[in-house]
Amino acid sequence: MILSITSLPPYLRFRLRLAQQAMLQFAVSFKSSLEYILLGFGQVLVGLVACLALPGLFAATRPWPQALGLFAGQALIASAPVWLLRKRLLPAQVLQWCRPLPIPARSQWGANIAVAGMIIVPLSLAYALSTAIWLFQWPDWLRPVAPQALLLTAGSLLLGWIISTLVLARRCRMPAAARLDPDRPLPGPYAPRLPASAGTTPAMRRARTALYHWRQLFWLPFWRAENLVGIQQTVLLLGAVLGIGVWLWHPAVVPPALWGFNAALLLMVLTDRGDKAVTEQIALLRPVAAAWPARIERLYRFARWSALLPGLAVMAWFALLTLGHLGRASSAGYSTTVATVWLCFAGVAQAAIIVLRRLSVRGRVGLVISAIIILTAIGSELWN
Repeated sequence: MILSITSLPPYLRFRLRLAQQAMLQFAVSFKSSLEYILLGFGQVLVGLVACLALPGLFAATRPWPQALGLFAGQALIASAPVWLLRKRLLPAQVLQWCRPLPIPARSQWGANIAVAGMIIVPLSLAYALSTAIWLFQWPDWLRPVAPQALLLTAGSLLLGWIISTLVLARRCRMPAAARLDPDRPLPGPYAPRLPASAGTTPAMRRARTALYHWRQLFWLPFWRAENLVGIQQTVLLLGAVLGIGVWLWHPAVVPPALWGFNAALLLMVLTDRGDKAVTEQIALLRPVAAAWPARIERLYRFARWSALLPGLAVMAWFALLTLGHLGRASSAGYSTTVATVWLCFAGVAQAAIIVLRRLSVRGRVGLVISAIIILTAIGSELWN
């Protein structure tokens, strides 16, 4: 593709080069933390690659409603990389420049298909490796349905390619013009001042103003347009809360240490992703907010420390279940001392993510992974 790219139409050539550059930048940003991930989760990644094609292969042995669900889930997994990388494959600046141009719809669809194929083809190689592992193992359940299983796996990849193309086409679509309400003031630091209630002190008014600015600049932007930070943090928060509950319930099917690892992973990723989102938002606001008549640095500090709130909520849930009246540690059989140590170290690790933000990308990943491993080790002693 790279050798013959100069003979392609200009728009298709532009989109392919843009996608190549986006994938190269993603690989470079991922390279700095690759050694930590391989060191901590190398065996897990190998197992995930081996199980990548399992849903499609296993679907051939199930009744059609279950097989259809496994097939659809496999297709969504195949289209997930394009959905996650859509902002890199089609940046907002490129869309703003391309939308007014008279680009034929046929050229746009061809470019979307080609760019989606650039992601699906490497993923297909991983699927082929996973399928080869299962064919080499040749389990009893796969032998009578091997042709159908291979057909379902290939079909899920094809459907994933189609979904990926539709994701890119939707991003290329011209958005509808927004209607402005002339009677509604624009949000921001220049919005009308909040009315002062009777009996409020100057400190209370400053606190209300700071909270209003935080809501306008660091809460609402994470839920608007294509910003998925709000949804991401909500999913991580619910997952961490559910993970704590399942860990303390510790069903016998899965070892408790694995549930503890899952809870520690979600807790640390929750705070790490939140702090990163706040840092990126501050970087966007700095050039604009420098001339605002507000104590913007105080607002920045408040926003940084507010990234700890979801993690603190998860830790409070863990403390309530283990140390509070709902814990019943004596009847549950786990140690309150270990639970206290886990909470203390989790609090230190959470604060370290916020305080040590000047660490390099490699150092930050090392900090997060080290905290996950230590929390897992402490949590494994909870029932000893």
